[in-house]
Amino acid sequence: MERARVMLEAARLIEKRREEIAEMEVINNGKSITEARLDVDSARLSIEYFAGQATTLSGQHVQLPGGSFAYTRREPFGVCVGIGAWNYPFQIAAWKSAPAIACGNSMVFKPSPLTPVTAVLLAEIYRQAGAPEGLFNVVQGGQETGSLLCLHPSVEKVSFTGSVPTGKKIMEMASRGVKAVTLELGGKSPLIIFEDTDLENAVRGALMANFLSQGQVCSNGTRVFVQSSIVPQFLKEVVRRTKAISIGDPLLDETRMGALVSKAHLDKVLRYVEQAKNEGAQVLCGGEPFSPADPKLKDGYYMTPCVLDSCTDDMTCVKEEIFGPVMSVLTFDTEDEVLRRANDSDLGLAAGVFTKDVKRAHRVIENLQAGSCFINNYNITPVEVPFGGFKASGIGRENGQVTIEFYSQLKTVVVEMGDVDSLF
Repeated sequence: MERARVMLEAARLIEKRREEIAEMEVINNGKSITEARLDVDSARLSIEYFAGQATTLSGQHVQLPGGSFAYTRREPFGVCVGIGAWNYPFQIAAWKSAPAIACGNSMVFKPSPLTPVTAVLLAEIYRQAGAPEGLFNVVQGGQETGSLLCLHPSVEKVSFTGSVPTGKKIMEMASRGVKAVTLELGGKSPLIIFEDTDLENAVRGALMANFLSQGQVCSNGTRVFVQSSIVPQFLKEVVRRTKAISIGDPLLDETRMGALVSKAHLDKVLRYVEQAKNEGAQVLCGGEPFSPADPKLKDGYYMTPCVLDSCTDDMTCVKEEIFGPVMSVLTFDTEDEVLRRANDSDLGLAAGVFTKDVKRAHRVIENLQAGSCFINNYNITPVEVPFGGFKASGIGRENGQVTIEFYSQLKTVVVEMGDVDSLF
C-alpha cells in the first residue's frame, strides 16, 4: 500500500505536468506534440496500473500430506537496471520503473544518449511523490555506461529496449552474472490485409502501423501484405493519405510528423529508400529530405513519408528493420501463402490482420509467429495487456499482470508439521 500511494502520487504529478513533459519530449526526440502527449498519458497509466498491482502481490498455498504445507512468496530482485531507447524516452522509463517499484525493487535507469532529458523529469517526479532517495536513479552515458551497469555485481535484473545486436550483447553480459533479463528488441512485422476488409479502416491501420513517431517504432507493421484483388484501391487511398500528412514544427498541434532523431539516422533511412529503388521497388510517394516552410527548421532532420510498391520478399527494405517512415507493400493471393511469407523472418515482435471474417482472423493470428498481435487495428498498446515478442524480438514482457513475474523472484517454503522421516 505504501508503494501504491507513492506511485499514485507520481501519476497525479505527471498528469499535472502533462504539457510541460510533452513539450520537453518533443524537444528531446522530435516527435509531434500530439503523440508526445499520448506517450505521457501511457506513462501515467502504466504507473497507475502497477500501483494497483502492488497491493495484490501474493503467493500460493499448497496442502501436503499429514497436515504439512508449502507456500510461495513473491520477493523483489533488489537492484534492477533499465536501459531505454530514444523513440519513447519518457514512456519507456515509466514502463520499466513502474513494475520494478511495484515489486519492491529499486532501479538505475540509463536513457539513450540521444534523448537524455525526460527520464530525469520522471526521477524528479518520483522524488516529489515521496519515493525514498535512491529508489529511481538516472545515469547518463553511452555504451560503456550500459556495460558497467550490466556487469555490476549488485545488479540482479536488466531490462533493455533497443536493437537486436545490442540486446544480444546485453544478454551475453548479463549471463556472466546469471542475471535475469527482459529484452524488447526490433521487429519487421507483417500487416496482412484481406480482400473482404473494410478498406477505410485498413488504410488507417496501415498508416498507424508505419508512420507513428516518424516510423521509429519497433512494432511497426512495415511489411504490408495486401490481397491482389484490392491492391489498386488500397494503394490509391494510402498514397493519397500519406501525401496529406502534415510535416513540420512538432510543437504545433496541426503537425502529424516531426523530425527524425538525428542526422545520421535520417541519412540511414534515406539510403534504405535508394537501395529499395535500386533493387526494383517503385516509390509511389515520399522518401526524400524535406524542408519545412519555417526557416528556423530548414536544417531539421525531416523527410517525406514513403510508400514502396512492387516489393518482393528478398529485397533489403522487406528483410531489414528500417526504423523510419517507409512502408513496403507486397501482394499475395492465398492465406497459406501469406502466412508462410509473413513468418519468414528471424523477428517476431508484432503482426496484424484486417478482415471481416472473424474465423479467419483468429485462425491467421494463431499461426503468426509474433508476440503482440492485432485484429482490425494496429499499434494499440493498452497498459493492461502484455507487450513483447517471439524469436529474436525479445524475452519477457512489458505491461500487463504477467510483468510482475519478470520483476520478482519466487521463493518456495515447505513447512513440516510432523516428525522428520529420515533415511539415516
